[in-house]
Amino acid sequence: HLDRPRKAFGVAVRIKEMQWDAVKKERVHVGYKDASVWHCSLSLRAEEGALTDQQWGDIANDFVDAMGFTETSGRARCRWAAINHGTSENGNHHIHIAVSLVREDGTKASTHGDYKRAQKTCRELEVKYGLEQLSTLHATRGYDRAEKARAAREEREMHRPSLERKVRASFGASTCEAEFVRRARDTGMLLRPRYAKNTTEVITGYSVAERPARGERPIWFGGGELASDLKLGHLRQHWADSPQSAMEAAAEWNAAARNKRKVSRTGAEKVTPPAEMWVEYTRNATALVEQLRVLPHDDHATWAKAAREVSGAFAAWSHRLEATPGPLAATAAELSRTAQLRAPRHHSKPVSLPSVAGTAMLFLAASSKNKTAAQSALMLQLVNAAFAIHEMHQQSGRTREAQRLRAIVTGQLKQFAASMPRTATVGSPEQAAAEQSVVPKSVEIGLRGMAPIRPGSAVPTTPTPAKTHQHTGRESGPVLDR
Repeated sequence: HLDRPRKAFGVAVRIKEMQWDAVKKERVHVGYKDASVWHCSLSLRAEEGALTDQQWGDIANDFVDAMGFTETSGRARCRWAAINHGTSENGNHHIHIAVSLVREDGTKASTHGDYKRAQKTCRELEVKYGLEQLSTLHATRGYDRAEKARAAREEREMHRPSLERKVRASFGASTCEAEFVRRARDTGMLLRPRYAKNTTEVITGYSVAERPARGERPIWFGGGELASDLKLGHLRQHWADSPQSAMEAAAEWNAAARNKRKVSRTGAEKVTPPAEMWVEYTRNATALVEQLRVLPHDDHATWAKAAREVSGAFAAWSHRLEATPGPLAATAAELSRTAQLRAPRHHSKPVSLPSVAGTAMLFLAASSKNKTAAQSALMLQLVNAAFAIHEMHQQSGRTREAQRLRAIVTGQLKQFAASMPRTATVGSPEQAAAEQSVVPKSVEIGLRGMAPIRPGSAVPTTPTPAKTHQHTGRESGPVLDR
Protein backbone atom coordinates (compact mmCIF):
# COMPACT_ATOMS: atom_id res chain seq x y z
CA HIS A 1 0.00 0.00 0.00
CA LEU A 2 2.61 2.57 1.08
CA ASP A 3 4.92 1.87 -1.83
CA ARG A 4 2.36 1.86 -4.67
CA PRO A 5 2.87 5.50 -5.83
CA ARG A 6 6.65 5.08 -5.93
CA LYS A 7 6.37 1.89 -7.99
CA ALA A 8 3.63 3.30 -10.23
CA PHE A 9 5.67 6.35 -11.22
CA GLY A 10 9.14 4.83 -10.94
CA VAL A 11 10.27 7.64 -8.63
CA ALA A 12 13.55 7.15 -6.76
CA VAL A 13 14.02 8.93 -3.44
CA ARG A 14 17.66 8.68 -2.38
CA ILE A 15 20.14 10.45 -0.15
CA LYS A 16 23.91 10.45 0.08
CA GLU A 17 25.47 7.61 2.05
CA MET A 18 28.38 8.72 4.20
CA GLN A 19 31.03 6.59 5.90
CA TRP A 20 33.95 7.39 8.18
CA ASP A 21 37.32 7.41 6.42
CA ALA A 22 40.04 6.50 8.92
CA VAL A 23 42.78 7.92 6.69
CA LYS A 24 41.14 11.26 5.93
CA LYS A 25 39.69 11.47 9.46
CA GLU A 26 36.32 12.58 8.12
CA ARG A 27 33.03 11.27 6.77
CA VAL A 28 33.16 10.76 2.99
CA HIS A 29 30.51 10.22 0.33
CA VAL A 30 30.47 6.55 -0.76
CA GLY A 31 27.22 6.38 -2.74
CA TYR A 32 23.49 6.73 -2.40
CA LYS A 33 20.84 4.84 -0.43
CA ASP A 34 17.08 4.56 -0.57
CA ALA A 35 15.12 7.12 1.45
CA SER A 36 11.57 6.59 0.24
CA VAL A 37 9.99 6.09 3.68
CA TRP A 38 10.06 8.59 6.55
CA HIS A 39 9.88 7.14 10.08
CA CYS A 40 8.97 8.71 13.41
CA SER A 41 8.18 7.48 16.92
CA LEU A 42 5.75 9.22 19.30
CA SER A 43 6.02 8.10 22.90
CA LEU A 44 4.51 8.87 26.29
CA ARG A 45 6.24 8.86 29.65
CA ALA A 46 5.69 5.68 31.64
CA GLU A 47 3.86 7.71 34.30
CA GLU A 48 1.29 8.86 31.73
CA GLY A 49 -0.05 5.35 31.21
CA ALA A 50 -1.58 4.28 27.90
CA LEU A 51 -3.87 5.84 25.31
CA THR A 52 -6.68 4.14 23.43
CA ASP A 53 -6.40 3.35 19.72
CA GLN A 54 -8.86 6.14 19.04
CA GLN A 55 -6.73 8.66 20.95
CA TRP A 56 -3.55 7.57 19.19
CA GLY A 57 -5.38 7.70 15.88
CA ASP A 58 -6.46 11.28 16.46
CA ILE A 59 -2.95 12.27 17.49
CA ALA A 60 -1.39 10.53 14.48
CA ASN A 61 -3.80 12.23 12.06
CA ASP A 62 -3.11 15.66 13.55
CA PHE A 63 0.64 15.00 13.55
CA VAL A 64 0.81 13.92 9.89
CA ASP A 65 -1.38 16.89 8.88
CA ALA A 66 0.91 19.32 10.68
CA MET A 67 4.01 17.75 9.10
CA GLY A 68 2.65 18.55 5.64
CA PHE A 69 2.17 14.98 4.43
CA THR A 70 -1.59 15.20 3.75
CA GLU A 71 -3.98 17.20 1.59
CA THR A 72 -4.04 19.98 4.22
CA SER A 73 -0.66 21.07 2.83
CA GLY A 74 -2.32 21.95 -0.47
CA ARG A 75 -0.42 19.14 -2.17
CA ALA A 76 -1.29 15.57 -3.06
CA ARG A 77 -1.27 13.36 0.00
CA CYS A 78 1.39 10.87 1.05
CA ARG A 79 0.36 7.38 2.08
CA TRP A 80 1.16 6.67 5.69
CA ALA A 81 0.54 4.19 8.49
CA ALA A 82 0.64 4.39 12.30
CA ILE A 83 1.37 1.24 14.29
CA ASN A 84 0.60 0.97 18.00
CA HIS A 85 3.57 -0.87 19.47
CA GLY A 86 2.07 -0.89 22.95
CA THR A 87 4.31 -0.47 25.99
CA SER A 88 8.10 -0.56 25.70
CA GLU A 89 10.41 -2.35 28.13
CA ASN A 90 10.72 0.97 29.98
CA GLY A 91 6.94 1.36 30.30
CA ASN A 92 6.48 3.95 27.54
CA HIS A 93 3.30 3.56 25.49
CA HIS A 94 4.18 4.55 21.92
CA ILE A 95 3.37 4.40 18.23
CA HIS A 96 5.50 4.37 15.10
CA ILE A 97 4.59 6.36 12.00
CA ALA A 98 5.80 5.49 8.50
CA VAL A 99 5.21 7.88 5.60
CA SER A 100 5.87 7.27 1.90
CA LEU A 101 7.77 10.28 0.56
CA VAL A 102 6.30 9.82 -2.92
CA ARG A 103 2.95 11.58 -3.05
CA GLU A 104 -0.14 10.29 -4.86
CA ASP A 105 0.75 12.36 -7.93
CA GLY A 106 4.35 11.15 -8.09
CA THR A 107 5.94 14.25 -6.56
CA LYS A 108 8.38 13.96 -3.70
CA ALA A 109 7.52 15.21 -0.22
CA SER A 110 10.18 17.39 1.37
CA THR A 111 11.43 16.64 4.87
CA HIS A 112 13.46 19.83 5.18
CA GLY A 113 13.23 21.13 8.76
CA ASP A 114 11.31 18.08 9.93
CA TYR A 115 13.01 17.87 13.33
CA LYS A 116 12.10 21.40 14.32
CA ARG A 117 8.60 21.10 12.87
CA ALA A 118 8.00 17.77 14.64
CA GLN A 119 9.06 19.21 18.00
CA LYS A 120 6.77 22.20 17.56
CA THR A 121 3.89 19.93 16.55
CA CYS A 122 4.37 17.69 19.58
CA ARG A 123 4.28 20.65 21.94
CA GLU A 124 0.97 21.73 20.37
CA LEU A 125 -0.48 18.21 20.59
CA GLU A 126 0.48 17.95 24.26
CA VAL A 127 -1.70 20.97 24.96
CA LYS A 128 -4.56 19.83 22.72
CA TYR A 129 -4.78 16.33 24.20
CA GLY A 130 -3.98 17.18 27.82
CA LEU A 131 -0.64 15.36 27.89
CA GLU A 132 2.33 16.34 30.00
CA GLN A 133 4.00 19.32 28.36
CA LEU A 134 7.72 19.00 27.78
CA SER A 135 10.13 21.89 27.97
CA THR A 136 10.73 23.84 24.78
CA LEU A 137 13.81 25.42 26.33
CA HIS A 138 16.03 22.53 27.36
CA ALA A 139 17.16 19.45 25.48
CA THR A 140 19.42 16.60 26.59
CA ARG A 141 21.05 13.78 24.66
CA GLY A 142 19.30 10.41 24.67
CA TYR A 143 20.78 6.92 24.95
CA ASP A 144 20.25 4.19 22.38
CA ARG A 145 18.98 0.75 23.30
CA ALA A 146 22.22 -1.07 22.47
CA GLU A 147 24.19 1.24 24.77
CA LYS A 148 21.83 0.55 27.66
CA ALA A 149 21.77 -3.18 27.01
CA ARG A 150 25.55 -3.51 26.97
CA ALA A 151 25.92 -1.55 30.21
CA ALA A 152 23.29 -3.80 31.83
CA ARG A 153 25.08 -6.96 30.66
CA GLU A 154 28.40 -5.72 31.99
CA GLU A 155 26.77 -4.44 35.21
CA ARG A 156 28.26 -0.97 34.89
CA GLU A 157 27.21 2.60 34.28
CA MET A 158 26.80 3.62 30.65
CA HIS A 159 29.91 5.32 29.30
CA ARG A 160 28.21 8.48 28.18
CA PRO A 161 26.93 9.76 31.57
CA SER A 162 30.22 8.79 33.18
CA LEU A 163 32.20 10.69 30.55
CA GLU A 164 29.87 13.68 30.73
CA ARG A 165 30.39 13.91 34.48
CA LYS A 166 34.19 13.80 34.10
CA VAL A 167 34.14 16.45 31.37
CA ARG A 168 31.90 18.73 33.45
CA ALA A 169 34.13 18.35 36.48
CA SER A 170 37.28 19.05 34.45
CA PHE A 171 35.73 22.03 32.71
CA GLY A 172 34.39 23.55 35.94
CA ALA A 173 37.79 23.27 37.58
CA SER A 174 39.83 24.72 34.71
CA THR A 175 40.74 28.32 33.98
CA CYS A 176 42.12 27.62 30.49
CA GLU A 177 41.92 25.03 27.73
CA ALA A 178 45.32 23.48 28.39
CA GLU A 179 44.41 22.94 32.03
CA PHE A 180 41.11 21.37 30.93
CA VAL A 181 42.96 18.81 28.80
CA ARG A 182 45.30 17.92 31.66
CA ARG A 183 42.50 17.63 34.21
CA ALA A 184 40.41 15.53 31.84
CA ARG A 185 43.32 13.13 31.39
CA ASP A 186 43.73 12.97 35.17
CA THR A 187 40.21 11.54 35.46
CA GLY A 188 41.32 8.51 33.46
CA MET A 189 39.57 9.37 30.22
CA LEU A 190 41.11 9.03 26.79
CA LEU A 191 41.08 12.27 24.79
CA ARG A 192 41.29 12.71 21.02
CA PRO A 193 41.35 16.15 19.34
CA ARG A 194 39.68 16.88 16.01
CA TYR A 195 41.99 18.96 13.86
CA ALA A 196 41.26 21.50 11.20
CA LYS A 197 42.18 20.27 7.73
CA ASN A 198 45.92 19.85 7.02
CA THR A 199 47.11 21.01 10.43
CA THR A 200 47.68 19.75 13.95
CA GLU A 201 47.89 23.25 15.38
CA VAL A 202 44.20 24.15 15.12
CA ILE A 203 41.78 22.03 17.14
CA THR A 204 38.11 22.30 16.20
CA GLY A 205 36.59 19.67 18.48
CA TYR A 206 37.31 16.66 20.66
CA SER A 207 36.20 13.16 21.56
CA VAL A 208 36.53 11.23 24.80
CA ALA A 209 36.35 7.57 25.75
CA GLU A 210 36.64 5.37 28.80
CA ARG A 211 39.74 3.20 28.88
CA PRO A 212 38.75 -0.14 27.33
CA ALA A 213 39.49 -3.58 28.70
CA ARG A 214 42.48 -5.40 27.28
CA GLY A 215 41.84 -6.46 23.70
CA GLU A 216 38.88 -4.09 23.21
CA ARG A 217 38.67 -0.83 21.30
CA PRO A 218 37.62 2.44 22.95
CA ILE A 219 34.13 3.80 22.27
CA TRP A 220 34.46 7.48 21.40
CA PHE A 221 31.93 10.24 22.04
CA GLY A 222 32.25 13.80 20.77
CA GLY A 223 31.75 16.60 23.28
CA GLY A 224 28.45 17.52 21.63
CA GLU A 225 27.30 13.90 21.89
CA LEU A 226 27.74 14.04 25.66
CA ALA A 227 25.78 17.27 26.07
CA SER A 228 24.96 20.25 23.90
CA ASP A 229 26.84 22.64 26.22
CA LEU A 230 30.05 20.56 26.21
CA LYS A 231 31.08 21.24 22.61
CA LEU A 232 34.57 22.69 22.44
CA GLY A 233 33.31 25.95 20.94
CA HIS A 234 30.97 26.41 23.89
CA LEU A 235 33.68 25.60 26.45
CA ARG A 236 36.00 28.14 24.87
CA GLN A 237 33.50 30.92 25.49
CA HIS A 238 34.41 30.70 29.18
CA TRP A 239 38.20 30.91 28.79
CA ALA A 240 40.41 33.87 27.91
CA ASP A 241 41.79 33.60 24.38
CA SER A 242 45.33 34.49 23.33
CA PRO A 243 47.97 33.13 20.92
CA GLN A 244 49.97 31.81 23.87
CA SER A 245 47.04 29.95 25.43
CA ALA A 246 46.11 28.49 22.04
CA MET A 247 49.66 27.16 21.56
CA GLU A 248 49.70 25.66 25.05
CA ALA A 249 46.32 24.02 24.48
CA ALA A 250 47.40 22.59 21.11
CA ALA A 251 50.50 21.11 22.72
CA GLU A 252 48.41 19.38 25.40
CA TRP A 253 45.90 18.11 22.82
CA ASN A 254 48.71 16.67 20.69
CA ALA A 255 50.22 14.96 23.72
CA ALA A 256 46.84 13.45 24.57
CA ALA A 257 46.34 12.27 20.98
CA ARG A 258 49.69 10.46 21.07
CA ASN A 259 49.17 9.20 24.63
CA LYS A 260 52.33 11.05 25.67
CA ARG A 261 53.09 12.76 28.96
CA LYS A 262 51.39 16.05 29.68
CA VAL A 263 53.45 18.99 28.47
CA SER A 264 53.16 21.08 31.64
CA ARG A 265 54.20 19.51 34.94
CA THR A 266 53.41 22.59 37.03
CA GLY A 267 49.83 23.43 36.10
CA ALA A 268 47.19 24.74 38.47
CA GLU A 269 45.89 21.20 38.95
CA LYS A 270 49.11 20.38 40.83
CA VAL A 271 48.55 23.10 43.43
CA THR A 272 46.70 22.38 46.68
CA PRO A 273 44.26 25.24 47.30
CA PRO A 274 44.55 26.97 50.70
CA ALA A 275 41.80 26.53 53.29
CA GLU A 276 40.76 30.16 52.84
CA MET A 277 39.46 29.34 49.36
CA TRP A 278 36.68 27.23 50.89
CA VAL A 279 35.51 30.32 52.76
CA GLU A 280 35.79 32.46 49.62
CA TYR A 281 33.75 30.10 47.44
CA THR A 282 31.19 29.55 50.18
CA ARG A 283 30.67 33.32 50.22
CA ASN A 284 30.41 33.31 46.43
CA ALA A 285 27.84 30.52 46.55
CA THR A 286 25.85 32.38 49.20
CA ALA A 287 25.87 35.54 47.08
CA LEU A 288 24.84 33.50 44.03
CA VAL A 289 21.81 32.11 45.85
CA GLU A 290 20.74 35.60 46.91
CA GLN A 291 20.90 36.85 43.33
CA LEU A 292 19.12 33.78 41.94
CA ARG A 293 16.21 34.60 44.24
CA VAL A 294 15.56 37.81 42.31
CA LEU A 295 16.70 36.70 38.84
CA PRO A 296 13.87 36.87 36.27
CA HIS A 297 12.59 33.43 35.35
CA ASP A 298 12.85 34.19 31.64
CA ASP A 299 16.59 34.96 31.76
CA HIS A 300 17.26 31.47 30.46
CA ALA A 301 20.92 32.00 29.55
CA THR A 302 21.84 33.10 33.08
CA TRP A 303 19.92 30.25 34.70
CA ALA A 304 21.69 27.84 32.35
CA LYS A 305 25.10 29.26 33.29
CA ALA A 306 24.35 28.96 37.02
CA ALA A 307 23.10 25.39 36.57
CA ARG A 308 26.25 24.51 34.59
CA GLU A 309 28.55 25.75 37.34
CA VAL A 310 26.66 24.05 40.17
CA SER A 311 26.41 20.85 38.13
CA GLY A 312 30.17 20.93 37.57
CA ALA A 313 30.77 21.27 41.32
CA PHE A 314 28.63 18.22 42.11
CA ALA A 315 30.26 16.30 39.24
CA ALA A 316 33.71 17.04 40.66
CA TRP A 317 32.69 15.98 44.15
CA SER A 318 31.15 12.82 42.78
CA HIS A 319 34.37 11.99 40.95
CA ARG A 320 36.31 12.47 44.16
CA LEU A 321 34.01 10.61 46.58
CA GLU A 322 31.74 8.17 44.73
CA ALA A 323 33.27 4.94 43.47
CA THR A 324 29.89 4.21 41.89
CA PRO A 325 27.42 6.94 40.87
CA GLY A 326 25.42 8.14 43.86
CA PRO A 327 23.48 11.22 44.99
CA LEU A 328 26.21 13.64 43.94
CA ALA A 329 26.28 12.18 40.42
CA ALA A 330 22.48 12.24 40.25
CA THR A 331 22.39 15.91 41.29
CA ALA A 332 25.02 16.83 38.71
CA ALA A 333 23.09 15.02 35.99
CA GLU A 334 19.76 16.64 36.84
CA LEU A 335 21.22 20.15 37.01
CA SER A 336 22.95 19.60 33.68
CA ARG A 337 19.51 19.40 32.04
CA THR A 338 18.91 23.07 32.86
CA ALA A 339 22.39 23.92 31.54
CA GLN A 340 21.51 22.67 28.04
CA LEU A 341 19.40 25.16 26.13
CA ARG A 342 17.68 23.88 23.01
CA ALA A 343 18.64 26.95 20.94
CA PRO A 344 21.38 28.83 22.85
CA ARG A 345 21.99 31.34 20.04
CA HIS A 346 18.43 32.61 20.37
CA HIS A 347 19.03 33.77 23.95
CA SER A 348 20.80 36.88 25.18
CA LYS A 349 24.15 36.62 26.93
CA PRO A 350 23.99 35.71 30.63
CA VAL A 351 24.27 38.51 33.15
CA SER A 352 27.19 38.64 35.54
CA LEU A 353 26.68 36.65 38.75
CA PRO A 354 29.01 35.51 41.54
CA SER A 355 30.82 32.49 40.11
CA VAL A 356 31.02 29.10 41.80
CA ALA A 357 32.85 27.40 38.92
CA GLY A 358 36.01 27.19 41.03
CA THR A 359 34.27 24.92 43.55
CA ALA A 360 34.88 22.05 41.12
CA MET A 361 38.60 22.73 41.54
CA LEU A 362 38.25 22.56 45.33
CA PHE A 363 36.38 19.28 45.27
CA LEU A 364 38.82 17.66 42.84
CA ALA A 365 41.67 18.67 45.14
CA ALA A 366 39.90 17.53 48.32
CA SER A 367 40.71 14.29 50.10
CA SER A 368 38.57 11.32 49.09
CA LYS A 369 38.64 9.99 52.66
CA ASN A 370 37.93 12.90 54.99
CA LYS A 371 34.83 15.10 54.82
CA THR A 372 35.20 18.48 56.47
CA ALA A 373 32.97 21.15 57.99
CA ALA A 374 34.15 23.52 55.25
CA GLN A 375 32.75 21.11 52.67
CA SER A 376 29.45 20.99 54.58
CA ALA A 377 29.15 24.78 54.55
CA LEU A 378 29.83 24.97 50.83
CA MET A 379 27.52 22.05 50.13
CA LEU A 380 24.63 23.79 51.90
CA GLN A 381 24.91 26.80 49.60
CA LEU A 382 25.21 24.62 46.48
CA VAL A 383 22.08 22.77 47.59
CA ASN A 384 20.33 26.10 48.08
CA ALA A 385 21.38 27.08 44.56
CA ALA A 386 19.95 23.80 43.24
CA PHE A 387 16.73 24.49 45.09
CA ALA A 388 16.60 27.99 43.59
CA ILE A 389 16.76 26.36 40.16
CA HIS A 390 13.94 24.03 41.26
CA GLU A 391 11.83 27.02 42.28
CA MET A 392 12.49 28.68 38.93
CA HIS A 393 11.15 25.61 37.11
CA GLN A 394 8.19 25.39 39.49
CA GLN A 395 7.22 29.03 39.06
CA SER A 396 7.70 28.76 35.27
CA GLY A 397 5.26 25.87 35.01
CA ARG A 398 7.89 23.24 34.18
CA THR A 399 6.51 20.79 36.71
CA ARG A 400 8.40 17.76 35.46
CA GLU A 401 11.82 19.40 35.81
CA ALA A 402 10.89 20.80 39.23
CA GLN A 403 9.71 17.43 40.53
CA ARG A 404 12.82 15.60 39.36
CA LEU A 405 15.17 18.13 40.93
CA ARG A 406 13.28 18.30 44.22
CA ALA A 407 13.18 14.50 44.48
CA ILE A 408 16.98 14.34 44.25
CA VAL A 409 17.70 17.31 46.50
CA THR A 410 15.31 16.31 49.29
CA GLY A 411 15.76 12.56 48.81
CA GLN A 412 19.17 11.28 47.76
CA LEU A 413 21.14 14.33 48.92
CA LYS A 414 19.54 14.22 52.34
CA GLN A 415 20.96 10.74 52.85
CA PHE A 416 24.38 11.95 51.81
CA ALA A 417 24.10 14.89 54.22
CA ALA A 418 23.78 12.47 57.12
CA SER A 419 27.44 11.57 56.62
CA MET A 420 28.63 15.19 56.66
CA PRO A 421 30.12 16.90 59.74
CA ARG A 422 28.61 19.94 61.44
CA THR A 423 29.44 23.22 59.73
CA ALA A 424 31.96 25.56 61.32
CA THR A 425 34.07 28.47 60.20
CA VAL A 426 37.21 27.30 58.48
CA GLY A 427 40.21 27.88 60.72
CA SER A 428 38.17 28.49 63.89
CA PRO A 429 38.90 26.65 67.19
CA GLU A 430 35.57 24.84 66.77
CA GLN A 431 36.53 23.43 63.39
CA ALA A 432 38.50 20.43 64.67
CA ALA A 433 35.68 19.36 66.96
CA ALA A 434 33.09 20.01 64.29
CA GLU A 435 34.91 17.80 61.85
CA GLN A 436 34.47 14.88 64.25
CA SER A 437 30.70 15.38 64.42
CA VAL A 438 28.32 13.29 62.31
CA VAL A 439 25.24 15.47 62.89
CA PRO A 440 25.06 17.82 59.88
CA LYS A 441 22.64 20.35 61.39
CA SER A 442 22.93 23.14 58.83
CA VAL A 443 22.92 20.87 55.81
CA GLU A 444 20.01 18.77 57.08
CA ILE A 445 17.95 21.84 57.90
CA GLY A 446 18.64 23.18 54.43
CA LEU A 447 17.65 19.90 52.81
CA ARG A 448 14.58 19.32 54.96
CA GLY A 449 12.96 22.70 55.29
CA MET A 450 13.82 25.09 52.51
CA ALA A 451 10.88 27.42 52.03
CA PRO A 452 9.83 28.42 48.50
CA ILE A 453 12.00 31.20 47.21
CA ARG A 454 9.05 32.96 45.49
CA PRO A 455 5.77 33.21 47.05
CA GLY A 456 -10.21 9.49 5.75
CA SER A 457 -11.15 6.60 3.82
CA ALA A 458 -9.22 3.27 4.07
CA VAL A 459 -9.58 2.57 0.30
CA PRO A 460 -6.38 3.48 -1.61
CA THR A 461 -6.77 6.24 -4.17
CA THR A 462 -5.68 5.93 -7.79
CA PRO A 463 -2.22 7.45 -8.35
CA THR A 464 -2.31 10.41 -10.77
CA PRO A 465 0.96 11.87 -12.13
CA ALA A 466 2.01 15.44 -11.49
CA LYS A 467 3.76 17.70 -13.97
CA THR A 468 6.79 18.45 -11.80
CA HIS A 469 8.95 16.60 -9.34
CA GLN A 470 10.61 17.85 -6.17
CA HIS A 471 13.63 16.75 -4.20
CA THR A 472 13.31 15.33 -0.71
CA GLY A 473 15.54 15.46 2.38
CA ARG A 474 16.40 12.82 4.96
CA GLU A 475 14.89 9.35 4.91
CA SER A 476 13.81 9.28 8.53
CA GLY A 477 12.33 11.60 11.08
CA PRO A 478 13.06 12.23 14.74
CA VAL A 479 12.42 9.79 17.55
CA LEU A 480 10.29 11.90 19.85
CA ASP A 481 10.49 9.92 23.08
CA ARG A 482 9.24 11.47 26.27
